[in-house]
Amino acid sequence: MKNIAVFLDRDGTVSEEVGYVNHLSRYRLFPWTATAIKRLNEAGLKAILVTNQAGVARGYFTEDLIWKVHEKLTSELTNFGAHLDGIYYCPHHPSAGKPPYKANCECRKPKPGLLYKAAQENEIDLTRSFMVGDKYTDVELAQRIGLKGVMVMTGYGIGEYEYQREAWPQMPDKVATDLLEAVDWIITQAK
Repeated sequence: MKNIAVFLDRDGTVSEEVGYVNHLSRYRLFPWTATAIKRLNEAGLKAILVTNQAGVARGYFTEDLIWKVHEKLTSELTNFGAHLDGIYYCPHHPSAGKPPYKANCECRKPKPGLLYKAAQENEIDLTRSFMVGDKYTDVELAQRIGLKGVMVMTGYGIGEYEYQREAWPQMPDKVATDLLEAVDWIITQAK
């Protein structure tokens, strides 16, 4: 049997939205993040981070900084007894920067490349999985490939929900206050 995954956006969902995280000191987890991810771990669901990091293409920081940020994230989760089962990121942008980072790739959300790669490497059943994010593009990604999409009201979520939802072709499967509420709902749905 294939695994059920919960794909998690990074900035605004797992950690504070500060614009581009162009220095390690700017990266801060939300206080409930480790608890939420630990609940996913205990429920037997794969917790996988998927994030667009176009700051690389724009020249705001290097891929090395992305690795340092993810090491900090992993360390903070480990200290709480939680873990991610995978981390996938897209450093590209379709119109900014220079090749190889200036690229109209398949891994930039809402395109599904990151999720397809994670699904293959982690034996994930996408039809039973979930995507959580603070932007409608995360929900759109979920809808494109048959996942349940959850939008959190942290990061850009509350503004997008309040001012843009009338234009959305389809609503999220769940709107949650934060990642912890989203995870609690997902666990009940995944049973």
